Amino acid sequence: MSIERQGGDAPGELSWTKSSHSGPNGGDCVEVAAGPEAVYVRDSKAADGPVLRVGREQWAAFVALAAGR
Repeated sequence: MSIERQGGDAPGELSWTKSSHSGPNGGDCVEVAAGPEAVYVRDSKAADGPVLRVGREQWAAFVALAAGR
């Protein structure tokens, strides 16, 4: 896991998605983008801020844990 600045390598070229539960006013949400080797997470209110880079295997483990599997 690492933190990268927006506009660096891949994070600026990714397609970011936000939860459908975030509502039209934004709120406290994160956006997620999947790359070939990692998943990137950023604060939706600070799209130009830092980006958290998580390996795909670590992301899958996180999602499984969050889903209760």
